[in-house]
Amino acid sequence: MKKWEKALISPNTKIQEAIRMIDLSSLQIAMVISQNNKLLGTVTDGDIRRGLLNGLSLDDPVERIMNKHPITITEMKDKKSTLKILKDNKIRHLPVVDNEGCVIGIERLEDLLDSAKNENWVILMAGGLGIRLKPLTDDCPKPMLSIGGKPLLEIILNHFIEQGFYQFCFSINYRGEQIKSYFGDGSKWGVEIHYLHEEKKMGTAGSLSLFSMKTEKPIIVMNGDILTKVNFKQLIDFHLEHWCEATVAVRNYDFQIPYGVVKVNKDRLIGFEEKPIYSSFINAGIYVLNPRVLDEIPKNAYFDMNQLLERMLKNGKQIVVFPIREYWMDIGAMEDFHRAKLDFYEVFQ
Repeated sequence: MKKWEKALISPNTKIQEAIRMIDLSSLQIAMVISQNNKLLGTVTDGDIRRGLLNGLSLDDPVERIMNKHPITITEMKDKKSTLKILKDNKIRHLPVVDNEGCVIGIERLEDLLDSAKNENWVILMAGGLGIRLKPLTDDCPKPMLSIGGKPLLEIILNHFIEQGFYQFCFSINYRGEQIKSYFGDGSKWGVEIHYLHEEKKMGTAGSLSLFSMKTEKPIIVMNGDILTKVNFKQLIDFHLEHWCEATVAVRNYDFQIPYGVVKVNKDRLIGFEEKPIYSSFINAGIYVLNPRVLDEIPKNAYFDMNQLLERMLKNGKQIVVFPIREYWMDIGAMEDFHRAKLDFYEVFQ
Protein backbone atom coordinates (compact mmCIF):
# COMPACT_ATOMS: atom_id res chain seq x y z
CA MET A 1 0.00 0.00 0.00
CA LYS A 2 1.30 3.45 -0.91
CA LYS A 3 1.77 5.95 1.92
CA TRP A 4 -1.04 8.24 0.74
CA GLU A 5 -3.53 5.34 0.59
CA LYS A 6 -3.25 4.98 4.38
CA ALA A 7 -4.71 8.48 4.70
CA LEU A 8 -8.01 7.68 2.94
CA ILE A 9 -11.17 7.65 5.07
CA SER A 10 -14.93 7.69 4.54
CA PRO A 11 -17.18 10.65 5.49
CA ASN A 12 -18.72 8.53 8.26
CA THR A 13 -15.38 7.93 9.99
CA LYS A 14 -15.48 9.19 13.57
CA ILE A 15 -13.28 12.14 14.47
CA GLN A 16 -11.54 9.97 17.08
CA GLU A 17 -10.45 7.50 14.38
CA ALA A 18 -9.31 10.35 12.12
CA ILE A 19 -7.12 11.63 14.97
CA ARG A 20 -5.53 8.20 15.31
CA MET A 21 -4.81 8.00 11.58
CA ILE A 22 -3.41 11.52 11.37
CA ASP A 23 -1.18 10.99 14.40
CA LEU A 24 0.14 7.69 13.07
CA SER A 25 0.57 8.89 9.51
CA SER A 26 3.60 10.89 8.45
CA LEU A 27 1.32 12.82 6.08
CA GLN A 28 -0.53 14.72 8.86
CA ILE A 29 -3.73 14.78 6.79
CA ALA A 30 -6.70 12.54 6.02
CA MET A 31 -8.47 12.57 2.66
CA VAL A 32 -12.20 11.88 2.74
CA ILE A 33 -13.39 9.86 -0.24
CA SER A 34 -16.61 8.38 -1.60
CA GLN A 35 -17.11 4.67 -2.27
CA ASN A 36 -15.70 5.10 -5.78
CA ASN A 37 -12.58 6.91 -4.50
CA LYS A 38 -13.65 10.46 -5.41
CA LEU A 39 -12.27 13.16 -3.14
CA LEU A 40 -14.98 14.71 -0.96
CA GLY A 41 -12.78 16.74 1.36
CA THR A 42 -9.72 16.80 3.59
CA VAL A 43 -9.20 16.77 7.36
CA THR A 44 -6.14 18.20 9.08
CA ASP A 45 -5.24 18.55 12.72
CA GLY A 46 -6.36 22.17 12.55
CA ASP A 47 -9.82 21.14 11.28
CA ILE A 48 -10.14 18.75 14.23
CA ARG A 49 -9.11 21.30 16.84
CA ARG A 50 -11.48 23.92 15.41
CA GLY A 51 -14.27 21.34 15.56
CA LEU A 52 -13.53 20.64 19.22
CA LEU A 53 -13.59 24.38 19.95
CA ASN A 54 -17.04 24.49 18.33
CA GLY A 55 -18.32 21.81 20.68
CA LEU A 56 -18.22 18.75 18.43
CA SER A 57 -17.72 15.32 19.96
CA LEU A 58 -14.98 12.84 19.09
CA ASP A 59 -17.80 10.49 18.08
CA ASP A 60 -19.08 12.89 15.40
CA PRO A 61 -18.33 11.98 11.76
CA VAL A 62 -15.51 13.76 9.95
CA GLU A 63 -17.89 15.10 7.33
CA ARG A 64 -18.86 17.72 9.96
CA ILE A 65 -15.34 19.13 10.12
CA MET A 66 -13.78 18.38 6.73
CA ASN A 67 -12.74 21.02 4.23
CA LYS A 68 -15.23 20.36 1.44
CA HIS A 69 -13.39 22.48 -1.13
CA PRO A 70 -9.70 21.58 -0.93
CA ILE A 71 -7.28 22.86 -3.53
CA THR A 72 -6.10 19.99 -5.76
CA ILE A 73 -3.99 19.34 -8.83
CA THR A 74 -4.91 16.92 -11.60
CA GLU A 75 -1.40 15.65 -12.31
CA MET A 76 2.02 15.49 -10.73
CA LYS A 77 3.80 18.74 -11.57
CA ASP A 78 7.46 19.62 -11.28
CA LYS A 79 8.73 20.57 -7.83
CA LYS A 80 8.93 24.30 -8.53
CA SER A 81 5.36 24.54 -9.84
CA THR A 82 3.95 22.50 -6.96
CA LEU A 83 5.78 24.60 -4.38
CA LYS A 84 4.37 27.76 -5.96
CA ILE A 85 0.79 26.43 -5.69
CA LEU A 86 1.34 25.50 -2.03
CA LYS A 87 2.93 28.83 -1.10
CA ASP A 88 0.54 31.00 -3.11
CA ASN A 89 -2.44 29.35 -1.40
CA LYS A 90 -0.72 29.19 2.01
CA ILE A 91 -1.41 25.45 2.36
CA ARG A 92 0.80 22.52 3.33
CA HIS A 93 -0.99 19.65 1.54
CA LEU A 94 -2.09 19.26 -2.07
CA PRO A 95 -4.15 16.20 -3.03
CA VAL A 96 -3.54 14.90 -6.54
CA VAL A 97 -6.65 13.70 -8.41
CA ASP A 98 -7.34 12.32 -11.87
CA ASN A 99 -9.81 13.74 -14.41
CA GLU A 100 -12.66 11.98 -12.58
CA GLY A 101 -11.76 13.55 -9.24
CA CYS A 102 -10.37 10.32 -7.78
CA VAL A 103 -7.36 10.52 -5.48
CA ILE A 104 -4.11 9.30 -7.01
CA GLY A 105 -1.57 10.87 -4.64
CA ILE A 106 -0.63 13.82 -2.45
CA GLU A 107 2.07 16.48 -2.37
CA ARG A 108 3.32 17.93 0.95
CA LEU A 109 5.24 21.13 1.57
CA GLU A 110 7.56 19.37 4.03
CA ASP A 111 8.55 16.76 1.47
CA LEU A 112 9.27 19.32 -1.22
CA LEU A 113 11.34 21.51 1.08
CA ASP A 114 13.25 18.41 2.14
CA SER A 115 14.00 19.75 5.60
CA ALA A 116 13.63 17.82 8.84
CA LYS A 117 14.79 20.71 11.02
CA ASN A 118 12.39 23.22 12.49
CA GLU A 119 13.91 26.69 12.69
CA ASN A 120 11.44 28.13 15.20
CA TRP A 121 13.04 29.18 18.47
CA VAL A 122 11.71 27.56 21.65
CA ILE A 123 11.84 29.48 24.94
CA LEU A 124 11.34 27.34 28.06
CA MET A 125 10.45 29.28 31.21
CA ALA A 126 12.44 27.60 33.98
CA GLY A 127 12.95 30.32 36.59
CA GLY A 128 10.09 29.69 39.04
CA LEU A 129 10.50 29.01 42.75
CA GLY A 130 8.27 25.90 42.89
CA ILE A 131 6.92 26.89 46.29
CA ARG A 132 4.05 24.39 46.23
CA LEU A 133 6.53 21.55 45.70
CA LYS A 134 8.57 22.22 48.82
CA PRO A 135 10.57 20.55 50.33
CA LEU A 136 11.52 18.94 46.97
CA THR A 137 12.46 22.36 45.59
CA ASP A 138 14.43 23.57 48.61
CA ASP A 139 17.68 22.66 46.88
CA CYS A 140 16.47 21.88 43.37
CA PRO A 141 14.68 24.04 40.76
CA LYS A 142 11.32 22.58 39.81
CA PRO A 143 12.24 21.86 36.15
CA MET A 144 15.11 19.66 37.39
CA LEU A 145 12.90 17.35 39.48
CA SER A 146 13.27 13.79 38.29
CA ILE A 147 10.51 11.93 36.45
CA GLY A 148 11.32 8.50 35.07
CA GLY A 149 14.98 8.97 35.93
CA LYS A 150 15.39 12.26 34.03
CA PRO A 151 14.87 15.93 34.90
CA LEU A 152 11.48 17.20 33.74
CA LEU A 153 13.21 19.84 31.62
CA GLU A 154 15.20 17.14 29.77
CA ILE A 155 11.98 15.26 28.96
CA ILE A 156 10.53 18.49 27.54
CA LEU A 157 13.72 19.15 25.56
CA ASN A 158 13.77 15.64 24.07
CA HIS A 159 10.14 15.91 23.00
CA PHE A 160 10.95 19.07 21.03
CA ILE A 161 14.10 17.53 19.54
CA GLU A 162 12.10 14.52 18.30
CA GLN A 163 10.01 16.99 16.28
CA GLY A 164 12.98 18.70 14.65
CA PHE A 165 13.44 21.73 16.91
CA TYR A 166 17.04 22.59 17.69
CA GLN A 167 17.20 26.23 18.86
CA PHE A 168 16.37 26.77 22.53
CA CYS A 169 16.50 29.45 25.19
CA PHE A 170 16.05 28.60 28.86
CA SER A 171 14.81 31.44 31.07
CA ILE A 172 16.43 30.83 34.47
CA ASN A 173 16.48 32.43 37.90
CA TYR A 174 16.01 30.28 41.03
CA ARG A 175 19.00 27.92 41.27
CA GLY A 176 19.56 28.52 37.58
CA GLU A 177 23.19 27.46 37.87
CA GLN A 178 22.02 23.86 38.29
CA ILE A 179 20.11 24.04 35.02
CA LYS A 180 23.00 25.68 33.17
CA SER A 181 25.52 23.19 34.59
CA TYR A 182 23.41 20.21 33.49
CA PHE A 183 22.46 21.35 29.99
CA GLY A 184 25.41 23.55 29.04
CA ASP A 185 25.28 24.74 25.44
CA GLY A 186 23.11 21.80 24.36
CA SER A 187 25.85 20.05 22.37
CA LYS A 188 25.25 16.82 24.32
CA TRP A 189 21.81 16.69 22.68
CA GLY A 190 22.97 18.04 19.31
CA VAL A 191 21.12 21.36 19.73
CA GLU A 192 21.77 24.99 20.68
CA ILE A 193 20.83 26.14 24.19
CA HIS A 194 21.10 29.77 25.25
CA TYR A 195 20.04 31.34 28.53
CA LEU A 196 17.94 34.30 29.59
CA HIS A 197 19.22 35.24 33.06
CA GLU A 198 16.63 36.86 35.31
CA GLU A 199 18.42 39.00 37.87
CA LYS A 200 15.12 39.49 39.68
CA LYS A 201 11.56 38.14 39.50
CA MET A 202 10.19 39.15 36.13
CA GLY A 203 6.84 37.35 36.04
CA THR A 204 5.71 34.82 33.47
CA ALA A 205 6.61 37.02 30.47
CA GLY A 206 9.10 39.66 31.66
CA SER A 207 12.21 37.64 30.82
CA LEU A 208 11.10 37.41 27.17
CA SER A 209 12.31 41.01 26.84
CA LEU A 210 15.84 39.60 27.23
CA PHE A 211 15.51 37.45 24.09
CA SER A 212 17.87 38.97 21.52
CA MET A 213 18.00 36.37 18.73
CA LYS A 214 17.06 37.66 15.28
CA THR A 215 14.25 35.67 13.71
CA GLU A 216 11.23 36.15 11.50
CA LYS A 217 9.63 32.85 12.47
CA PRO A 218 7.06 32.42 15.27
CA ILE A 219 8.50 31.60 18.68
CA ILE A 220 7.18 28.87 20.98
CA VAL A 221 7.08 29.82 24.66
CA MET A 222 6.34 27.10 27.20
CA ASN A 223 6.39 26.83 30.96
CA GLY A 224 9.14 24.51 32.14
CA ASP A 225 6.89 22.55 34.49
CA ILE A 226 4.57 20.99 31.91
CA LEU A 227 4.63 17.34 30.90
CA THR A 228 2.88 16.93 27.58
CA LYS A 229 2.75 15.04 24.28
CA VAL A 230 1.57 18.06 22.28
CA ASN A 231 2.59 17.98 18.63
CA PHE A 232 4.42 21.29 18.38
CA LYS A 233 4.66 21.13 14.59
CA GLN A 234 0.87 21.05 14.48
CA LEU A 235 0.79 23.98 16.90
CA ILE A 236 3.03 26.04 14.59
CA ASP A 237 0.94 25.03 11.56
CA PHE A 238 -2.24 26.07 13.38
CA HIS A 239 -0.70 29.44 14.21
CA LEU A 240 0.40 30.07 10.63
CA GLU A 241 -2.94 29.00 9.17
CA HIS A 242 -4.74 31.65 11.23
CA TRP A 243 -2.43 34.57 10.39
CA CYS A 244 -2.53 35.72 13.99
CA GLU A 245 -0.07 37.50 16.28
CA ALA A 246 -0.30 34.95 19.09
CA THR A 247 -1.70 31.49 19.75
CA VAL A 248 -2.58 30.30 23.25
CA ALA A 249 -2.81 26.57 23.90
CA VAL A 250 -5.84 25.71 26.04
CA ARG A 251 -7.00 22.60 27.82
CA ASN A 252 -10.57 21.55 28.49
CA TYR A 253 -11.32 21.44 32.22
CA ASP A 254 -14.47 19.89 33.69
CA PHE A 255 -15.67 20.81 37.16
CA GLN A 256 -18.51 19.00 38.88
CA ILE A 257 -20.46 20.78 41.59
CA PRO A 258 -20.87 18.19 44.38
CA TYR A 259 -24.40 19.35 45.22
CA GLY A 260 -27.77 19.58 43.60
CA VAL A 261 -28.10 23.02 41.99
CA VAL A 262 -31.31 24.95 42.49
CA LYS A 263 -32.58 26.81 39.43
CA VAL A 264 -34.25 30.10 40.26
CA ASN A 265 -36.03 32.82 38.32
CA LYS A 266 -36.18 35.89 40.56
CA ASP A 267 -37.86 34.51 43.71
CA ARG A 268 -39.38 31.44 42.05
CA LEU A 269 -38.03 27.90 42.12
CA ILE A 270 -38.13 26.53 38.58
CA GLY A 271 -36.19 23.28 38.89
CA PHE A 272 -33.16 21.31 40.02
CA GLU A 273 -29.99 20.03 38.39
CA GLU A 274 -28.21 17.23 40.25
CA LYS A 275 -24.43 17.71 40.54
CA PRO A 276 -23.97 19.44 37.16
CA ILE A 277 -20.67 19.40 35.29
CA TYR A 278 -19.37 22.68 33.91
CA SER A 279 -16.73 22.72 31.20
CA SER A 280 -14.26 25.52 30.47
CA PHE A 281 -10.96 26.06 28.71
CA ILE A 282 -7.94 26.79 30.89
CA ASN A 283 -4.58 28.30 29.91
CA ALA A 284 -2.17 25.42 29.21
CA GLY A 285 1.03 27.48 29.57
CA ILE A 286 2.12 27.02 25.94
CA TYR A 287 2.16 29.92 23.46
CA VAL A 288 3.25 30.81 19.95
CA LEU A 289 4.24 34.46 19.50
CA ASN A 290 5.28 36.36 16.41
CA PRO A 291 8.69 37.96 17.09
CA ARG A 292 7.33 41.53 17.01
CA VAL A 293 5.06 40.68 19.94
CA LEU A 294 8.13 40.70 22.19
CA ASP A 295 8.40 44.47 21.60
CA GLU A 296 5.22 44.84 23.67
CA ILE A 297 7.04 43.61 26.79
CA PRO A 298 8.60 46.34 28.99
CA LYS A 299 12.33 46.05 29.56
CA ASN A 300 13.71 44.96 32.93
CA ALA A 301 10.28 44.85 34.59
CA TYR A 302 7.88 42.36 36.15
CA PHE A 303 5.32 41.40 33.51
CA ASP A 304 2.95 38.45 33.27
CA MET A 305 1.83 36.65 30.14
CA ASN A 306 -1.80 37.56 30.84
CA GLN A 307 -0.81 41.24 30.88
CA LEU A 308 0.86 40.82 27.50
CA LEU A 309 -2.15 39.10 25.96
CA GLU A 310 -4.57 41.65 27.42
CA ARG A 311 -2.43 44.49 26.04
CA MET A 312 -2.49 42.84 22.63
CA LEU A 313 -6.26 42.46 22.71
CA LYS A 314 -6.63 46.10 23.72
CA ASN A 315 -4.50 47.07 20.71
CA GLY A 316 -6.66 45.01 18.37
CA LYS A 317 -4.14 42.20 17.78
CA GLN A 318 -5.54 38.82 16.78
CA ILE A 319 -5.04 35.96 19.24
CA VAL A 320 -6.35 32.45 18.62
CA VAL A 321 -6.62 29.42 20.89
CA PHE A 322 -5.29 25.95 20.17
CA PRO A 323 -7.16 23.18 22.05
CA ILE A 324 -4.87 20.46 23.38
CA ARG A 325 -6.20 16.95 22.86
CA GLU A 326 -2.96 15.17 23.78
CA TYR A 327 -1.64 14.28 27.24
CA TRP A 328 -0.97 17.39 29.36
CA MET A 329 -0.03 17.79 33.01
CA ASP A 330 0.87 21.03 34.80
CA ILE A 331 3.20 19.95 37.62
CA GLY A 332 2.36 22.72 40.03
CA ALA A 333 1.58 20.80 43.22
CA MET A 334 2.78 17.66 44.96
CA GLU A 335 -0.17 15.55 43.81
CA ASP A 336 0.52 16.58 40.18
CA PHE A 337 4.15 15.54 40.53
CA HIS A 338 3.24 12.09 41.87
CA ARG A 339 0.61 11.65 39.15
CA ALA A 340 3.13 12.62 36.46
CA LYS A 341 5.61 10.02 37.71
CA LEU A 342 2.93 7.34 37.44
CA ASP A 343 1.84 8.53 33.98
CA PHE A 344 5.35 8.77 32.57
CA TYR A 345 5.95 5.10 31.79
CA GLU A 346 2.54 4.69 30.19
CA VAL A 347 2.59 7.89 28.11
CA PHE A 348 6.26 8.47 27.25
CA GLN A 349 7.70 4.96 26.95
